[in-house]
Amino acid sequence: MVVPHHPSGARLARHRLAAVLADEVPPPLLADLVAVLAELVGNAVRHADPLPGGVVRVAWRLRPEGDGQHVRIRVTDGGATGPPRMRAAGLDAADGRGLHIVAGLASRWGVDRDGLGQSVWADFDPAGVTRADLVTAG
Repeated sequence: MVVPHHPSGARLARHRLAAVLADEVPPPLLADLVAVLAELVGNAVRHADPLPGGVVRVAWRLRPEGDGQHVRIRVTDGGATGPPRMRAAGLDAADGRGLHIVAGLASRWGVDRDGLGQSVWADFDPAGVTRADLVTAG
């Protein structure tokens, strides 16, 4: 789907994802997917250029794996001057936590760049195993 390169784009994307996947994934995973999608679209609007037409492209894919669904979320924008990066945010900082949230909820995330822009993606493995789970279990 495409959403406007505007703060309202994150809300539109969240509502659509929740409506489409409500019967496909468990509620805790859906909550994580919605939170990560909101962060990725918000970052695209704040830090990157739009795609032609003033939009951001949002996609997700479900793939059966083991006892559950593997989900990949991808947000594509027109690119920025530099790749997305995690920043240190002070306790009083108004921003700077978005990719930390993505890294904490997703199993892994990354960035693909091409001549048209960049796509930031986040993978969610079955059973809701996140990087944060792996760190605390190890």
